[in-house]
Amino acid sequence: MIERPPRPRSSDATRAAILAAARTRFAADGYDRATIRAIAADARIDPAMVMRYFGSKEQLFAAAASVTEVDLRIPALAALPPDRIGAGVVAHFLARWEGDEALQVMLRSAATNETAAERARDAFAGQVAPAVAALHRDPAEARARAALVATQLIGLAMCRYVLRLPPVVEMDREELVARFGPLVQAVLT
Repeated sequence: MIERPPRPRSSDATRAAILAAARTRFAADGYDRATIRAIAADARIDPAMVMRYFGSKEQLFAAAASVTEVDLRIPALAALPPDRIGAGVVAHFLARWEGDEALQVMLRSAATNETAAERARDAFAGQVAPAVAALHRDPAEARARAALVATQLIGLAMCRYVLRLPPVVEMDREELVARFGPLVQAVLT
């Protein structure tokens, strides 16, 4: 069978294909390991086209990250049973992480890219802190607890989804919630 050359694309379709390939590649490989060549191959275009549309890897990452909003969708913590808040947060976070490529892009890239690190800080400060504030009257205490919860959740995600630490990967979601929920509970309450 003779392979046909790819059909010409419109400018908008090419841009969308590059962004989709970049989001997937940054999520899988992180910022440092993702290459323009790999992204171009995924988008089925010449690497020069990626540079033509975005100028640099940093600009491509910024565009891919801005297209993908990081919404943690933190539930109203005060509405959860008081003794199950930690478990509820862990269960929610695991469900969000496993269902949202944007969180994977953010975590894998935040360690090596300042734009991604800033997005991670903004997402956690802007979303976890207000949710925790509903549990504490003292704003400084709420910020401190929110930061500690973020530390625990990011550490869990890093070990499960990036480093793929075998014991953590092997646990199902229910076991992780049962084991990790009390840690988050202790920080929150």
